[in-house]
Parts: sequence; C-alpha cells; structure tokens
Amino acid sequence: MSLDVDQIVDRRRLRRKLSFWRTVGVLAVVGAVAIGSYVMFGREHGPSTPHVARVVIGGIIRNDRERVQMLDDIAKSRATAVILSIDSPGGTVTGAEQLYDALRRLAEKKPVVAVVDGMAASGAYIAAIGADHIVARRNAMVGSIGVIFQFPNVTDLLGKIGVTVEDIKSSPLKAVPNGYQPTSPEARAAINSLVVDSYDWFKGLVSERRKLSDARLLEVSDGRVFTGHQGLALQLVDEIGDERAARAWLAREKGIPETLRVRTWHAKGAGTEFSWLKGLGAQIAAASGFGTLATLLSEATETAWERARLDGLLALWQAPAQN
Repeated sequence: MSLDVDQIVDRRRLRRKLSFWRTVGVLAVVGAVAIGSYVMFGREHGPSTPHVARVVIGGIIRNDRERVQMLDDIAKSRATAVILSIDSPGGTVTGAEQLYDALRRLAEKKPVVAVVDGMAASGAYIAAIGADHIVARRNAMVGSIGVIFQFPNVTDLLGKIGVTVEDIKSSPLKAVPNGYQPTSPEARAAINSLVVDSYDWFKGLVSERRKLSDARLLEVSDGRVFTGHQGLALQLVDEIGDERAARAWLAREKGIPETLRVRTWHAKGAGTEFSWLKGLGAQIAAASGFGTLATLLSEATETAWERARLDGLLALWQAPAQN
C-alpha cells in the first residue's frame, strides 16, 4: 500500500516537471520566432533602414510640437525621401508657419514631394509649397491664398434682451474686438492691419516658392480655390497625379528607386486627442444599428470642435454656407 502511494507521488512530481519544461520550451520557441521575425522583417521595415517616409497632413492645422519633432526625426533617419500626403483645409496662420519652417528644414536633408489627395487649401497650401515638388489629383482643391480674422458680434442680441456689457480698460484698442460692443473704425483698422501683414507674408511665400510673376500672383491670391487641373496651368502645382506620380518623380529626378519601401511616420500621441468622440460614435452605431449615420455624426462633431478651438488669424478655407 505504501509503495502505491510513493509511486503516485513520484508520478505527480514527474508530471509537474514535464509541465514546467514544456512551458519553458514553448516560451523558448515563441521567443525565437519573435527574434527571428524582428531580424527578418523588423529591421527591413523599421526607420533604421533605407525607406521613403510618408507624412500625412490632414484635418485642421495648428501648432503641433510632436509633428515638428517627428519631421526633425525623419531628417536624422535613414529615410531617403519624404512624401507629404495632404488633405486639409488649412488652419491657423502660426500653425501653418510652424509646419512650413519644419518642412523646409527637412527639405535641406531629404527630397520632399507633396501629394494633394483631396485638398491643400490656405494653410495646407503653405505646407505644400514647403515641398520641392507638388503633385495633385486632377479634381483636388488647391490655393485659397488668403488670411481671415473672424469674430462674432452679439450687440444687437444683447440689446434686445436688455443686457449691457461694460468694461474699463487702459486704452481704446485694448481687447478689441470683444463681440459685446460695436466694433469701432479704429479697432477694425487695427485688425485689418494684422490680416494684411499676414496676407503679405503668405503671398511672399507663394511668389518665392512658385516663381510667379506679379500678374500671376495677383490672379491666384484672391482667396479662391482651384482644381488641381486649374492649378497646374496657374503654376500652383507641378504635376497631375497621385503617389505613384510622386514616386516616379523621385526616381527620375532624385534617383530613388520606385521599389523602395514606403513607411508612414506618426507623431507621438497622434490621433488620440478626439478618440473619445470616435469611441462614442462607435457605441452609438452599435446600439442603434445606424452605423453610417452615427459615424458621420461623430466625425462632424469632431470637426466642429476642432474649428471651435481655432483663434486668431486663420489660413483656412471654408465652404460657403448653404441657405
């Protein structure tokens, strides 16, 4: 009887040892596979090997330190060239200026080509001219060369409900416009001087980068947007096409093989600012069964919130309001 008990105990110990070594073996195999995958594929696709970097410029452009850092990192990487994939209506003037300066620093190290996938308007066009070559789809929208300063004025509304906003300030032009009082001619002239100054800067960039005559600059800088096809004739873009045309230009002009792998770079923290809105949209879609409608509502809310956060001088294309 005692012998049977000892045999049972020994068998249990043996099973535990076998289970332990089986687990160790499985982990060793998984580790070997992971290391092998990194050696075979990770290095090949990583930033430490030659590649063409793709940078996506989308949505509303504003100051973005993470994006600037990403562009500086690309300049130090083994990327042989950079493709800017642009689909943006623009944004703040300072945000566009920051992005343009970072792109010009990058272009000193790597050839940069812009591809307008949907829109490169206003501040996004400033980003496009930061590239060495601009490719646009035939029906993409480019241009909208101009600056705008918008502010609401609710003076009449407050008068109707009997509300008066008073202030005591050090000088007449302090904190104007405030939206609670009629804008004085002096305040309007001061704001106009800001717009004109930034507008002149914008036109100067376009004239310098696109080598436009005074007559051509006057023609394209009245705030309109143009199709890619129109922009080609107006010297706003260099070529009609897509990313394949950009790769062909890089091969033809810079000797960069079209077979070289493209790697999309992302700024740290990119895409997380409005993730709660997208998550809410997904929950609504799942609960209601109207997935497309819920997604559109989420995206519309996100866009409206982005625009509401803009302040100051804007280089932003805005579609005309529909009656």
